Amino acid sequence: MAGSPQAQISSRTPIDILIPAIEKDLKTLPFVIDAVRKYVKHPIGSILIVAPRKERILELCRRKGCRFVDEDTVFPLTKKDMNYRSRTWDRSGWLFQQMLKFCGDSLCSSDYYLVIDADTVLIRPHVFLSGKKTVFYCRNWSQPEYFKTYRKLLGRKRSASVSFVTHYMLFDKAKLVQLKKAIEARHQTKWYYAILRSMNKSRQFAFSEFETYGNFLHSTYPGKLLLKPALNRSLHTGIARLSKARVRQLAGTYRSISFHERKGYVRTRKAGRR
Repeated sequence: MAGSPQAQISSRTPIDILIPAIEKDLKTLPFVIDAVRKYVKHPIGSILIVAPRKERILELCRRKGCRFVDEDTVFPLTKKDMNYRSRTWDRSGWLFQQMLKFCGDSLCSSDYYLVIDADTVLIRPHVFLSGKKTVFYCRNWSQPEYFKTYRKLLGRKRSASVSFVTHYMLFDKAKLVQLKKAIEARHQTKWYYAILRSMNKSRQFAFSEFETYGNFLHSTYPGKLLLKPALNRSLHTGIARLSKARVRQLAGTYRSISFHERKGYVRTRKAGRR
């Protein structure tokens, strides 16, 4: 099921890359960008870094040849409008990044764009379109609250038995627009207001952009998805400490590695602002 890590796969379909980020991601973000260019086997158009306007982020974009997008100019709401917090935790930045991922249809030029988290590094070749099917990398567990929100948003239960929450996903802009229109038609308001109103904000995991888009496609376009195991490995060490030999060893089993050192977009209320 895992296949050979050295398998030669490719697609002629061009895609853009969209990476939401904050300053604390700068430890991993350069490696994420390099790995995307090495292992995403599509013609890559633009790599967009959607982030706060900070000089260190701007400098990285210049150095890596990426397009910077000020996160506060993407759609009418900002992180402050998320108001997703309790007395002990604040997930407003986490939710805001999910909203940003849903804005790629207006930011990207290609018909498809790949979203990847700024702490996740690909270590094997990836293709995201196979014939007329979209390839989704999946895992076996999720958060039940995601599907309660999904049902409120679209009036339907989840249709997939797997989880689409695996750190990266290819979006078809036309299908994303279709999803947004379905949400807006049902709620008679903009899609982002509908999400905020449908969430149970007392729960720390109340909405997933990946579960919402993945299940919408799974039910709307049955047979048009190709599901593969994510094979992601979470590490709590710094990426700079990882040798090339260790990466090659990991690639024998996994497709990607995630570095969960960053906490800037999910923080306790005692921590400083991002």
